[in-house]
Amino acid sequence: MAARTARSSAKDRPSYRCTECGWTTAKWLGRCPECQAWGTVEEYGAPAVRTTAPGRVTSAALPIGQVDGRQATARSTGVDELDRVLGGGLVPGAVVLLAGEPGVGKSTLLLDVAAKAASDEHRTLYVTGEESASQVRMRADRIGALSDHLYLAAETDLSAVLGHLDSVKPSLLIMDSVQTVASPEIDGAPGGMAQVREVAGALIRASKERGMATLLVGHVTKDGAIAGPRLLEHLVDVVLSFEGDRHARLRLVRGVKNRYGATDEVGCFELHDEGITGLADPSGLFLTRRAEPVPGTCLTVTLEGRRPLVAEVQALTVDSQIPSPRRTTSGLETSRVSMMLAVLEQRGRISALGKRDIYSATVGGVKLSEPAADLAIALALASAASDSPLPKNLVAIGEVGLAGEVRRVTGVQRRLAEAARLGFTHALVPSDPGKIPAGMKVLEVADIGDALRVLPKRVRRESRREADADA
Repeated sequence: MAARTARSSAKDRPSYRCTECGWTTAKWLGRCPECQAWGTVEEYGAPAVRTTAPGRVTSAALPIGQVDGRQATARSTGVDELDRVLGGGLVPGAVVLLAGEPGVGKSTLLLDVAAKAASDEHRTLYVTGEESASQVRMRADRIGALSDHLYLAAETDLSAVLGHLDSVKPSLLIMDSVQTVASPEIDGAPGGMAQVREVAGALIRASKERGMATLLVGHVTKDGAIAGPRLLEHLVDVVLSFEGDRHARLRLVRGVKNRYGATDEVGCFELHDEGITGLADPSGLFLTRRAEPVPGTCLTVTLEGRRPLVAEVQALTVDSQIPSPRRTTSGLETSRVSMMLAVLEQRGRISALGKRDIYSATVGGVKLSEPAADLAIALALASAASDSPLPKNLVAIGEVGLAGEVRRVTGVQRRLAEAARLGFTHALVPSDPGKIPAGMKVLEVADIGDALRVLPKRVRRESRREADADA
C-alpha cells in the first residue's frame, strides 16, 4: 500500500518545461540550462508514462538491390552553379537549408531558382514570412523571375502553409524563412528553439510524404553559425552556406552537408542590380589586368572546394610616422602576413620591412586563408619593399614554414592547369609538382631564398647591403 501511494504521488508531482526549447525538469529554475533563456520555465502537468507498441508497417523491407533508385534522381534547378553544389540538382523529397547573413542575397537567389524551376509539370510555391507578397513581386519584376507556374504566398502560420501545399500541390517549396513561421500548438515566439524544431519537422514530413523538394532559408547568429537548434542541421538533407562581402559583387555557396553529393563543391555568383547570376569562370573578378607589372603584386591559385581560382595579392610599404608601424590586411589572415614578414626578415634578410607601415590586400573581395598563398604573400611583400615588380605572367604556389622552407600543397597540378588556361606562362612551386601543363615554365623552389631570386639581382644586393649596415 505504501509503495502504491509513493508511485501515485510521484505521478501527480508537477513538472516544469521551458517554453522556448521544450526542456523539462522536476523543479522550477529561473534560467533554462538548455537554451540559457531567463523566465521561460513554467509549470505544467506531469507527463504520463507511455509505451510504444509495434504498429502496422507502411512498406515492407526489401533487399537493397531491389529498391528503386530512380525516385532519387535529381532535377535541375535551372541555375548551373547551384546544381554544382547540390550534386546535380534537387532530389524529390530532399530538404535543403540555405543559411547566410542578412542582405547577402539569399532571397534573390531562391526567387530566381523558383522561377526557373517552375514548369507545366512542376509547380513552385514560394512562401515568404518576412515580406509582403507585393514586395516579393517587385523583386521578381526587377530580376525577371516571373512564371505562370510560380505561386506566391505570404504566411507566418504553419497550418496555413500546409493548407497551401494541399491546394497548390507543388513540386518545389521555398520557405523564406523557417524562423518566421510558428505553430499555434507550440508555446513560444516564432524563431524560438521549440518553434523552429516543430516547423522544420512538419515541413520535412510533408516533403517526404509528397516527394516534394523543399528549400528552407535559415538565419545566422552574430558568430556566423546557423540560428536555432543544432538538431535542424541533422534533420535536413543538405546544408548550404551563402557567403559574401556586402561591399563586393562575389557570392559563394558552399556545401556544408550533402546526402546526395560532395561537400567540397563551391558555387560562384555575381550580385548586381538586375539580380544574381552564376559565374562559370570567376577568376576575372580577382585579377587586375595591366600592360606592365607593378611592384607589390603577386598572383596565386587558390582552391575553393575543388575549384581553382586565380587571385591577386597586393602589398604596399611606406615609411612609418609612428613608433609602432601599422599592419593592415584585407582578405588575408593577419597572423599569416605577420609570419611571412618574420620569415622575410630572418630567412630572406630583408630588414626594410620592420620599420615601415605595411598594407596587404586581395583583389575582388576574395579571402585567402589556405597556406598555399604564403609564397605569393611573401613575394608581394618583398616586391613592395624593394619597389621592384615581379616578372610578368608569374604565379606563386606554396606554403612557407618558419624555417624558410617551401612546402608542398594539395592540388598543384589542378592549380597549374587553371593558371595555364588563363594564359600564365611561369610558376614558382614546391619540389615535385607532378605533371606540368604544356607551354608553362615551372621553377621548383626549396626555400624562400630560392623564391627571392626571381627579383632583380640589383635589388637583392641592396637588400643584403641594408641588412649588413643594420647589423
